[in-house]
Formats: sequence, structure tokens, C-alpha cells
Amino acid sequence: MATKKKVIVVGGGFAGIQLVRNLDEDLFDVLLIDKLNHHQFQPLFYQVATSQIEPSSISFPLRNIFNNKKNVQIRLTEVVSVDSINNSITTSIGDFHYDYLVLAMGCKTNFFGNANIASNAFTLKTTYESITVRNHILQIFERIISANEEEKEALLNLVIVGAGPTGVELCGSFAEIKKNILPKDYPGIDFSTFKITLVEGSKNTLNNMSDVAKAASRAYLTKMGVHILTETVVKDYNGHVLELKNGNTIKTKTVIWAAGVTPNTIAGLPAIVYAPNNRCKVDRLNKLIGSENIFAIGDIALMETPKYPKGHPQLANVAINQAKNLAKNLAKINTGKTTKEFEYRDLGSMATIGTNKAVVDLPFVQFKGYFAWLIWMFLHLMLILSVKNKLIIFINWAWAYITKDSSLRLILVDGKKKAVA
Repeated sequence: MATKKKVIVVGGGFAGIQLVRNLDEDLFDVLLIDKLNHHQFQPLFYQVATSQIEPSSISFPLRNIFNNKKNVQIRLTEVVSVDSINNSITTSIGDFHYDYLVLAMGCKTNFFGNANIASNAFTLKTTYESITVRNHILQIFERIISANEEEKEALLNLVIVGAGPTGVELCGSFAEIKKNILPKDYPGIDFSTFKITLVEGSKNTLNNMSDVAKAASRAYLTKMGVHILTETVVKDYNGHVLELKNGNTIKTKTVIWAAGVTPNTIAGLPAIVYAPNNRCKVDRLNKLIGSENIFAIGDIALMETPKYPKGHPQLANVAINQAKNLAKNLAKINTGKTTKEFEYRDLGSMATIGTNKAVVDLPFVQFKGYFAWLIWMFLHLMLILSVKNKLIIFINWAWAYITKDSSLRLILVDGKKKAVA
């Protein structure tokens, strides 16, 4: 029997997980490298942040996912650089050699070079960050009870920057718990003074979706009491005051930054590989330009095709399908068969704004409301990895729908540390 080829996969997100799942066990030995020991279901981070579901419901230990895959090894470490000449990578725990290297590192939050915003704003790119937001929001209300009037203004202003799906979904969730849950927990607070503001640089909420989605999302949020500032750009944030480029300011202790992402990069790759937006240029097989055995998939990959001349959207469905196609192609390359170029079939996009409120864009139809919300829930449940977790999340959603409440409002912090500055 021929010696198995060694495949190193960097990143345990949607792309990395699907690739490892689909690689032929008889042809490849796989080393999966990630800084975390678990896969994170990013589309539902906002529900952890707003106390709707537990973090464990959307976090899946990598060793558990692949405990029946005898050809898969896992290492928790950070990749420092790539040596494409010697087919090896350097990590914080040593060097590893590969026959094929697949980069699936995903993206990080884009602060557009503003160090103050990066230091003071909250982000929502990991399960841990979601828990941090949840802790902070609950601590804010504990603080409001005893705060003087001068302090209260900043505490009672919640600002979310970026009106893409994450920003819109966060606003909708916070608006619902403001109405249904927090007044019961904090009867001493006048929640009519709690202000949720959504700041967006473009003309619309959900600006990359259809006109139906743009109009509906804005109408839903406005009716729910969210203050929307479109065509408004943030200049700076020092942890106390948010400055806008139009000269206005907002006193706030809570800014959640959902205004964009930028790809994670890795040292050692030639500069020609990177596009101006730092995505890695790949061919139709997801192979890096100028390389024969290094591939990039998912959010970091920039593949120009006739249908997508500027690259594919950075969506989970793109990452999953690129991974599946690459797994098949690596087997074909290894066995001398003809490879198949990647072609993405856009199945649409969607976002939920709250209970019974969602927007769905399908290739030939766009719609909103209760039916759109049901579709959103069903498709997201189907993407969850385990049957157990699907059931847990469904039960949480059903309970919240019936009672308009949840029991997940736990502040989990080190009691020795100062809570809210």
C-alpha cells in the first residue's frame, strides 16, 4: 500500500472542519492545527452575548468531532510561518512537514487601523468574546442601580457599529431583552432611558442584501426602538465617548464593533499571494497563486471567477463547499484523476431581527416576516454539528418563544477583578 500523504490544515472553522471530515482516510494523514481546542459556530455568537443560549451549545471540542478519525492528529498551537521551499511550517511548539498545506484561518475584526477602538470596543469573533459581552452588559445594569445621574448617561447608551447581519441581529436581540426580560430583573431601572444605537457607514442596514431586506430590517429595528444612524462613520472611541466623523459624540460605556473583518495572515508567503484586502489569491482549485501544494479556503481565499470577479462572499456556505471540493480534488490529484474547478451556487442569504422577524434573500425571491424567521431557525439548526446540540438550542428557543424569558443571565468573571470601569 502506498504511503499516505501528509496534509496540514491550519484552522478549525467551517472550512477546516469540513475539509478534514471529507479527506479520504486511506490516502491522507491529517494534522489539524488551531489556537483553540474547539470549533465555534459564529452565526449564533450574538445569542450567547444576549443570554439566549449557552456558549457550550455552539462550541464543539475538536478532539470530540474527530475521535473516530484514526488518521487525524490535533495540535493546539499558533502557526508562525510557512517555509514553502522545504514544505514545512513553524509553530510555537515546533516545526511540522507537509505534502499539502491548507490554510483556513478565517478572519479577525477590522478596526481600520484605529488602535483606540481596538482597545476599547467589544468584538464578537469568538465564543469567549461573546461571553465577555454578556458579562459586561449584565454588569452595566448592576452598576446602573447605584450610579449617580452623571454616570448613568454613558451606562444607558449601547452602541453597535456595523449594520451587517451581526449588527442587526445584536440590535434586535438587545431590543427584545430590553422589553421582555431586563425590566423584570431590574425593576428599579427606567428602561425607557436605555438607548440602543446602530451606526452604519452606508445608506442602509443589511446593505449587501436585497432592497426588501434593507427596508424590512430598518423598519423592524425602528419599530423595536433602535436608533439608527446610517451614512455615519465612527472617528474614535476612548472607552467613554464615541466620536463620529460628522462631529457628534455619544457618551457610552458599551461599543460593540461589528463593522468589518480582515483576513488572518501568515508569514513566509510571497507578497504576490496577497490581494490589497489581504485575502490570498487562489485558482479555481483553491491553490495559492505560484504554489503547487499550498491551498487556501474559506474567508481568506480570493478566487476570481466569471460569476464572482471580485471573489466570493465571506460566508459559511462558501467555506463549506470550497472545503468539500478541495477534499475531492486532493484525492484526484493523489490518484492522477482529473480535478474539478470550484463553482459556487448562491443559495441566498438571510438575517433575523427578532422573534417572528427575519429577512431571506433567495436567488429568485425575497421575503420577510414569520415564515422567513422559521426558515432562518431551521437552516441554522441544520448547520449545528451535533444532534444533541441541535436539540438543546431548539429547546432554548422554544422556551424563550413561549415564556419570553431565559435563565442564562450569569455573570461569569473573576470576582477579584474590577467589573466595569
